[in-house]
Amino acid sequence: MERFEISAFDKFGKDWAVLSAGGPEHFNAMTISWGAMGTLWGKPAVTVYVKPNRYTYEFMETNPFFVVSFFGPEYREDLMTLGTLSGRDGDKIAATKLTIEPLGTAGVTFREAKDVLLCRTMYWQDLKRDNMEKEIMERNYIYEEPHRMFIGEVMQLIQR
Repeated sequence: MERFEISAFDKFGKDWAVLSAGGPEHFNAMTISWGAMGTLWGKPAVTVYVKPNRYTYEFMETNPFFVVSFFGPEYREDLMTLGTLSGRDGDKIAATKLTIEPLGTAGVTFREAKDVLLCRTMYWQDLKRDNMEKEIMERNYIYEEPHRMFIGEVMQLIQR
């Protein structure tokens, strides 16, 4: 098993990340602030969460790979843009200063990303309201369906 070195704490909640899925010709990317890194089934793993109403969800459902890209604070405004605009409505990447960078046919990242994780989905599951604390369910899922959890094996780590 290859060993990957990356600081896991604050990468999602504090720094945010961009989740992308799909190939270079047709993909979507969205900002995420929920996620985890660790080990599962003896493999380096990343867990991300996507609501079913998000455009990226469709790409996560139909592609075996996804990419998690982390950026420096100078790209915070671009991450805000990717988190508030929908790819269904147009080219939201064009509204940022980010440059698309294909990872072969497996996925897409951005030239400006500092840390990039190319992941292969090995498990997914819908979060269930019945399994949540009442306060969490009422705060997050009164009007929409809970997130789907995707766990991916980290196939490649790119650090710049």
